[in-house]
Amino acid sequence: MFETGQLPREAEYFVEKLCVLGRRIRSRVLEAREKQLVFANIDRHSVADTIYAVDNHVEPVLIKFCEEWGQEIPFLLIAEGIDGDETEEGTMAFPRGSMPEDATFQLIVDPIDGTRGLMFDKRSAWVLAGVAPNHGVQTRLSHISVALQAEIPTSKQTRCDVLWAGKGRGAMAVRDDLLTEETQRIPMSPSKATEITHGFGSVTSFFPGTKVLAAELLELIVRQCVGESEAASAMVFDDQYISTGGQFYELIMGHDRFNADLRLHFYRALQLQPGLCVHPYDMASALIAREAGVILTDGLGGVPDGPLDVTTPLAWAGFANIHLRERIEPIMINFLKQYGAV
Repeated sequence: MFETGQLPREAEYFVEKLCVLGRRIRSRVLEAREKQLVFANIDRHSVADTIYAVDNHVEPVLIKFCEEWGQEIPFLLIAEGIDGDETEEGTMAFPRGSMPEDATFQLIVDPIDGTRGLMFDKRSAWVLAGVAPNHGVQTRLSHISVALQAEIPTSKQTRCDVLWAGKGRGAMAVRDDLLTEETQRIPMSPSKATEITHGFGSVTSFFPGTKVLAAELLELIVRQCVGESEAASAMVFDDQYISTGGQFYELIMGHDRFNADLRLHFYRALQLQPGLCVHPYDMASALIAREAGVILTDGLGGVPDGPLDVTTPLAWAGFANIHLRERIEPIMINFLKQYGAV
């Protein structure tokens, strides 16, 4: 089904493995919820983000899975919150005791993307994973050849989705029924709308620090795309889904017209050290969005890319189709130039 590039096995092999990982992590969260284990307490702070109690419930699942997989084939894991080897924080070689240079591929994982919404049972989170041929420290997001994102549902959900893609060969999605254990294929279709009116479009403003610029940019986009007279007519809807994988999903499924996480650029405009931004592990499943037809950029017209690590700050913008990109992207770029972020 998929081209494998420089991966050591066929892509179907990696899809199968990643689906197992995603569903195992999901099952562990559901079990922890049934036992009424604590989700929301702060456990510690990593170099990338805050680690909450719910994250600790799934980290052992990830490590055990990798230990099992490492008996088949050597690889390097990159993930938020793991202790890491002596080489670099956030990395671990498998089988344990092997060297990173022996790895045949790199696996980047965000075990729970959307922790904050999930731990208060507000909204689904996602397991994100991407597999790239091992190019050592030169390995980048753009090298990812197979990706997966698996939904971790809220307590009232009985169905949840699993999506995957192979580079150059499209994407696929299925819906798991947690009650019957049946799985059915579901369609993916980014919006074909050429305007933003009566649709969802957002500029990320999850946390204080860059909210003012995010709001100003969104207001500007609406005024220039809809018109001054209609800007206050509730014709464009905002949705702050605190999960990069979740934002990708909304674009993939046709729920959102555009979405942009430009916190990195906003911090530069404000001449501040970057606070919490998107990291490469947050974008581990970006390949799925691209293969599904979503247009992803770095917010400045380029390709969002970075090394496979847990610390590099990134920015991205996603458009459901080329018409929306052509309409909205120049507004974004001019705004960022005006504030000296470029």
